[in-house]
Amino acid sequence: MTIALVALGALAGSVALVGYAYVGYPALLKLMSLGRSPRPPADPPSWPAITITIPVYNEATTIAETLRKVLAIDYPSERRQILVVSDASTDGTDDIVRTFADRGVELLRVPVRRGKTGAENAALAVVRGDIIVNTDASIHIPSHSLRPLIAAFADPSVGVASGQDVSVNRVGDSTNQGESRYVGYEMWVRELETRVGGIVGASGCFYAIRAHLHQVQFPEGLSRDFASAMVAEEHGLRAVSVPEAICFVPRTKSLHNEFRRKVRTMTRGMQTLLFKRHLLNPGRHGVFAWMLFSHKVCRWLVPWAGVLALIALGGLSWTTPWARLPLVGAAVLLVAAAVGWAWPEQHAAPRLVAIPAYLISGNIAALLASIAVVRGQRHATWEPTRRGVAAPRTEESAREAL
Repeated sequence: MTIALVALGALAGSVALVGYAYVGYPALLKLMSLGRSPRPPADPPSWPAITITIPVYNEATTIAETLRKVLAIDYPSERRQILVVSDASTDGTDDIVRTFADRGVELLRVPVRRGKTGAENAALAVVRGDIIVNTDASIHIPSHSLRPLIAAFADPSVGVASGQDVSVNRVGDSTNQGESRYVGYEMWVRELETRVGGIVGASGCFYAIRAHLHQVQFPEGLSRDFASAMVAEEHGLRAVSVPEAICFVPRTKSLHNEFRRKVRTMTRGMQTLLFKRHLLNPGRHGVFAWMLFSHKVCRWLVPWAGVLALIALGGLSWTTPWARLPLVGAAVLLVAAAVGWAWPEQHAAPRLVAIPAYLISGNIAALLASIAVVRGQRHATWEPTRRGVAAPRTEESAREAL
């Protein structure tokens, strides 16, 4: 077998993997979901008791506005516990939360930083709801969004319900446009997965889980929100995406900060899947195992496929003229991404460079995360991404901001 044939095989395999991860897998989901029209969740006869948990670390600039919005959510107040879990905040966050005590907001302070999962573990002893709603301090949940999320549990087969992330600008800010494109794509794939059976990972910003599934201590270096769908599968239940449960997620102004966040979250996600790797067994978990492999493992392999494709094209370009054209295209894409990466953060980058910068940096983050997993590195300490406050207050205004 000649070197050229090996290079062609590597190139074909790489292209096939990338195509399957982002086009083939959703296309198969679409085919499998034909005739399975989603039904909006109907209100239950009586609303269950819920606990809304908000883990925070040094959120003094946003927590008051967050709590005002949470208190305004349409849900029976006598059936609702609001619990802020402070991961040893040092900036006055706890004092601000205490000013809401007369409105029913509870504070649990973790005296020593343990990271997000550690803070969530500490809260297990004090949550009282039958359904646990997990959110964070940087997003905005419209007042009408909680009821559809909870209504999903009227279906006894549902163990986890995940909200619909809508990526929005902050007031006067249109940076990091690539993020909104990717978030929209991800929500579409989750909707298809829900029609087929269920999603393989919940949104960490806004999701709900049955209390008996949540009441499990979880290793602090791992991701509880990603694992929630896998825990549901282990108990014979499913996780679903609820399009009516909108939550507004401000885009990260800094692409550099978003890159660092992705390295941390993907490292934790990969380590979480390693911890739950038995769920990749199709003999025991059927369609769920296939979706977990396709949605997560294949996506994490895409950057390595890209590196292999570039090496193969480089080898072929010496003897095969057609290989030079995609190499030139890749070079142009990398230059555009570099320009987007270097663009001043106080100004919005043109989409021509913003989207390549977001996509390329995300793939590099996946490369670094996989290397960190192989080396046994962990990111247990929580460093929340500072996103500011979501500006839109209605679904329509949010979509106009995209």
